[in-house]
Amino acid sequence: MGRAEFIALAAALMALNALAIDVMLPALQQIGAALGVEDENSRQFVITAYLVGFGGAQLFYGPITDSFGRRGPLLIGLAIYIGAAVAAAFAPTFELLLALRVLQGVGAAATRVIAVSAIRDVFGGRRMAEVLSMVMMVFMAIPVIAPSLGQLIMIFGDWHEIFVLMAGLALIVALWSGLRLPETLDPSHRRAFSLKIIMEGFRFVVTNRIALCYTLATTAIFGALFGFINSAQQIYVDIYGLGAWFPILFAIGAGLMALSSFTNSRFVGRFGMRRLSHGALLTFLATNALWLTVSLIGPVPFPLFFVLFSASMFMFGWIGPNFNSIAMEPLGHVAGTAASVLGFTTTLGGGLLGAMIGQAFDGTLTPLAAGYFTVSAVGLALVLIAERGKLFRTVNPQV
Repeated sequence: MGRAEFIALAAALMALNALAIDVMLPALQQIGAALGVEDENSRQFVITAYLVGFGGAQLFYGPITDSFGRRGPLLIGLAIYIGAAVAAAFAPTFELLLALRVLQGVGAAATRVIAVSAIRDVFGGRRMAEVLSMVMMVFMAIPVIAPSLGQLIMIFGDWHEIFVLMAGLALIVALWSGLRLPETLDPSHRRAFSLKIIMEGFRFVVTNRIALCYTLATTAIFGALFGFINSAQQIYVDIYGLGAWFPILFAIGAGLMALSSFTNSRFVGRFGMRRLSHGALLTFLATNALWLTVSLIGPVPFPLFFVLFSASMFMFGWIGPNFNSIAMEPLGHVAGTAASVLGFTTTLGGGLLGAMIGQAFDGTLTPLAAGYFTVSAVGLALVLIAERGKLFRTVNPQV
């Protein structure tokens, strides 16, 4: 498999996760109506349930892939994803739908862990950050089309067909992986599958100051993103009355993140992960402080909201891939376990933070703005701890 195809497949694996979240957004209202969910905020649990399964299961896939390789667990995870998506299309109750969404997330966890660990198997340093940026560009591009795709399905069908679409696309990726993906785990890096070895791998991750702090900082920043995803429909439709424009406006925000990830892949080799991500984090914090201040003064006009929000979204593309790469860099010998701990913490932690932000929605922008400002301040504090109070430093020419 050539470099371009490897990156494309890793991006496709990650894209299944973005699709499982964003394609659902236009259907939340119809799902609630069809399954008897009266509380508008409760419809957000369709997103949260998936994130719980997706985040929690990653802890198990890491040690498994470090012991048995990347290919087998990946194909098993994809099979679970496909089966849960098909079953969800026929779910008769909201509770069963949520349970199947958790199961779908459990299957999807394999794609995230194995995509990141396989990239770390093959690349290191700034090259890893460059490849992750390219993968994240595709991951961020999916929300550009997913809500519109979901809206299109809702026009000609109903929410059941959305789950059939997810299953079909996952089947294509599973066939591609089964036929083309090589085993990337070096035989010398295989670890025995025992509780002692597993706990030793986790200890490597959680006792490394750089890895732990950057993982927690990524968790905080992703909490903001998930908070917006939970609240997006209510903001665009309920606050600003832009229901028809919702997929387009959501796509613009995702497109900015995709563009940002692409520019990061071009710049990271020249400037390094720390310079780009630290500058982006400070800009993210300043923008969110301004956004919160404006929202506290009174209703925020849509053009001003969209400019401030878009500026924040652009910074994600310079924070996420670089923070992930910095956290993974010292842990190549336990890449699967490291990817699982990183994925578990950022997804489950970020998903729970996002759920808290989303559930705080009160018909105004203030809860979301306050959530963005708080998590960016926490993220900065964690980075300062990791770097012993010194930002923008160069650890070595590759980082």
